[in-house]
Amino acid sequence: MDGTEANRRNCAKTPESGALLDSGTNQSGSKERVTLKKEIGLLSACAIIIGNIIGSGIFISPKGVLEHAGSVGFSLIVWVLGGGICALGSLCYAELGVTIPKSGGDYSYVTEIFGGLVGFLLLWSAVWIMYPTTLAVIALTFSNYVLQPAFPNCLPPYIATRLLSTICILLLTWVNCSSVRWATRIQDFFTIGKLLALVLIIVVGMVQICKGHYDALEPQTAFEFIRDPSVGQIALAFLQASFAFSGWNFLNYVTEEVVEPRKNLPRAIYISIPLVTLVYTLTNIAYFSSMTPEELLASNAVAVTFGEKLLGMFSWVMPISVALSTFGGINGYLFTSSRLCFSGAREGHLPYLLAMIHLKNCTPIPALLVCCTATIVILCIGETHNLINYVSFINYLSYGVTIAGLLYYRWKKPKLVRPIKVNLIVPISYLVFWAVLLGFSLYSEPVVCGMGLVIMLTGVPIYFIGVHWTEKPRWIYSVVERVTYLGQKVCYVVFPQDDPSETEPLTEKTEKSEL
Repeated sequence: MDGTEANRRNCAKTPESGALLDSGTNQSGSKERVTLKKEIGLLSACAIIIGNIIGSGIFISPKGVLEHAGSVGFSLIVWVLGGGICALGSLCYAELGVTIPKSGGDYSYVTEIFGGLVGFLLLWSAVWIMYPTTLAVIALTFSNYVLQPAFPNCLPPYIATRLLSTICILLLTWVNCSSVRWATRIQDFFTIGKLLALVLIIVVGMVQICKGHYDALEPQTAFEFIRDPSVGQIALAFLQASFAFSGWNFLNYVTEEVVEPRKNLPRAIYISIPLVTLVYTLTNIAYFSSMTPEELLASNAVAVTFGEKLLGMFSWVMPISVALSTFGGINGYLFTSSRLCFSGAREGHLPYLLAMIHLKNCTPIPALLVCCTATIVILCIGETHNLINYVSFINYLSYGVTIAGLLYYRWKKPKLVRPIKVNLIVPISYLVFWAVLLGFSLYSEPVVCGMGLVIMLTGVPIYFIGVHWTEKPRWIYSVVERVTYLGQKVCYVVFPQDDPSETEPLTEKTEKSEL
């Protein structure tokens, strides 16, 4: 891992002949433009955001919010405010996304604003721990629900769930390696499927309310607290809701593949976040139309319990909906996390092989294979839920650092053209919420949060050895060059030719929209 352009060009050989790559030279020696394909329109952009936010959480564990909120009414308020906080964060990311229009999301913005070390620490924890662990958990949820009908009276076997999860990840990795269009079409299809499943829950719930089954929603009942509320419990309720909304920033990881990103990125955010907030709130109202708070708290799969109570012979729809939801979630996480890996390699923070794309399909095959391999390793370890607790803290730490970077960038480069410029109240409000949330998390779970920091800080020596140290022995460069060339031959990949107009911050006066 070395940041010098000379080393990059030494490694940049065509897979056919070993000749030095120059701006997309093809097999015949003529020049052709090899770039990431811009195939993500507004619909697909919305599907990526919605598909990554709506996973298994809303189907399985709204009880976490109710448990910590203490009452039905306050839990609904938490869901609405959780969507509002998510909207504040997404507005900040919209400004950053059009001001620094690079793929990579948080990592690219933090690297641009604060420099290499801070960006590398986010990249290190995300690529090797955070996203592989999240992918592993989603894949295990998928396999558990697919296999549950075959094992109605017990949990599916350990080996069977791991094997099916691995097959699912390998299949979707192959799809993402083969075509960006296939991957986005899968995302579109399964996002529509998720929304239809939630619409079914909402419609059935509204029918129940029209029949008069809304005892738990009446004001005098809804605000009866199961336990005395405390600031710590309220913070944990918001944390549970925030987990259900995670994924709202994922479109920023694939900015360079979005058609007209300076227009479609903010538009997709403005459409998707309010839609998800509305759907989440109505879904929870539907749950309470047929389940008492005690029944909801006793259920480990709320949507399945809901289906068993109200759908009768069609109750099988709910487990299938959860399985389809998680399948689409795996595809979305693979698609976006591989672009983070790609962006890190392009900045010299990961091996340059990972910054290459297939000569014909224009997909980042090496980055996808790394994400796939890391996820399968995490699956084999088995302690995924413990790891998720550790990295959740890192996830929210990265959000706060990125949005704090927006304020610092305003001060550092006040004359930089920003096509979208949010009011300062927006990032400040988000940071106040973020500080309170993480403060109470540290107070409530110091060991978990401490382990998250330790995982992140293990990247410091790696950064100074692999990236900052530029005067390495010549034999190290030789080994890197040989490995890179071998990877090019195997994966048939080359460096993409960047379009500076798409990835550089704007420097000339353009029309701005004030939010």
